[in-house]
Amino acid sequence: MLEDPWETVPDYVYSRTNHPEDAPDEPQIITIDFARGDAIAVDGQAMSPATLLAHLNNLGRTHGIGRLDLVENRFVGMKSRGMYETPGGTILHAAHRGIEQITLDRGAAHLKDELMPRYAELVYNGFWFAPEREMLQAAIDHSQAHVEGTVRLKLYKGGVYVIGRRSPKSLYSMRHVTFEDDAGAYDQKDAAGFIKLNALRLRLLGRRDA
Repeated sequence: MLEDPWETVPDYVYSRTNHPEDAPDEPQIITIDFARGDAIAVDGQAMSPATLLAHLNNLGRTHGIGRLDLVENRFVGMKSRGMYETPGGTILHAAHRGIEQITLDRGAAHLKDELMPRYAELVYNGFWFAPEREMLQAAIDHSQAHVEGTVRLKLYKGGVYVIGRRSPKSLYSMRHVTFEDDAGAYDQKDAAGFIKLNALRLRLLGRRDA
């Protein structure tokens, strides 16, 4: 732990990752496959969870990925500054978010994002076996039922970039989102009533305030 939160972190504090400036000058492209929200393969090679994370740790180390300078709030009250290295976890998190973007319904995705801080707080504070953690786990596990597919990522000098995603369970429809001819997939006239109804409360407020 460093005494002064303004103090620059010396390089020797980090041991699991290369300095991003010293990482390879050429990016590396990888793919990660998911099934029911779990990563199951890297570059098409099936791996156990432990082996997969170890492999991503090695990739992250090479490319200087996953360094974090964090001031956090401990359960007992004080603030603590820590230097963390999660090379494999950083890559996996980016990939998982990438596959969720095309497989999770909007409402489910937003609810999951609301639940995750509470879940993280419980785990951080040591309540892994608490019933509320198990309740949240059940909801999160249910949300992952259709989170499957492949994410393509670029690893480069400390950064992880999602550059492609595909899934047999994808909710993305080019016909519905195109600005060109959608062949009748979506009737833009439907938007008029939606906008008018959604803005009703604002029109009532405006009438009152006028």
